[in-house]
Amino acid sequence: MTARTTLVLLPGLDGTEIFFGPLLVHLPAWIDPVVVAYPSSGPNAYDDLLAIANRELSSRRDFVVLGWSFGGPLALMVAERMRSQVSGVILCNSFVSSPRPRLALFRFAAMTPVIATVRALRRARFLVPGYADGALRKAKAKTWKRVNARALAARSRAALGVDVRSLLARSGVPVMYLASTQDEVISRRSLDEVLALAPQTEVTEVDGPHMALFSNPAQSAARIVDFLQRIGEKRRLKSGAGLRRSVSG
Repeated sequence: MTARTTLVLLPGLDGTEIFFGPLLVHLPAWIDPVVVAYPSSGPNAYDDLLAIANRELSSRRDFVVLGWSFGGPLALMVAERMRSQVSGVILCNSFVSSPRPRLALFRFAAMTPVIATVRALRRARFLVPGYADGALRKAKAKTWKRVNARALAARSRAALGVDVRSLLARSGVPVMYLASTQDEVISRRSLDEVLALAPQTEVTEVDGPHMALFSNPAQSAARIVDFLQRIGEKRRLKSGAGLRRSVSG
């Protein structure tokens, strides 16, 4: 029997549990999912979100943390802050430095009115027949109601200025990069940077776009489950070796 495992899920820019919905349905019963949502108002820089994650997770003894897109750098921050509790990291379509380097110097232009305009244009795309299926339209509509432009602007500025390369380079836990085959948001450069810093990172793919965790949840869950099972097996082997040494000593 597979031991129970806690999987902490850190959302993307939307900051909610909404897009994790289909994935959660496909996770086996031995996985306990915990979604850390971001505040819909107030400070939303990475340090602010790390403090929230730290409060919510401080009592948990052992878990694997998954960061989707914007949540990836936060996952590495959590792993650094809570080293004794984190047994693995999954970066899903994510990055360890600005995903748009050319825009990094202009990140402070990502203010609320600008993000509100961009958001309105993106909403308009979903009115085009065939652009997205019904499930994605409904999920997007829910996030638009819950997440305001001010919070999105703060997170956008944080993403454009982030740099957690040193955290990845010195990470002592297994890391998996879960990439979408047709990611239209995060470029291959971000994955190449991860592999240059941590060549031991396991890379696996899921068919679909940037939102593949939502649109292809069965395959996404299978990749995640495989990684968690291998982490669990390593933990059991390590625990068994420690017990044998204790008995022989």
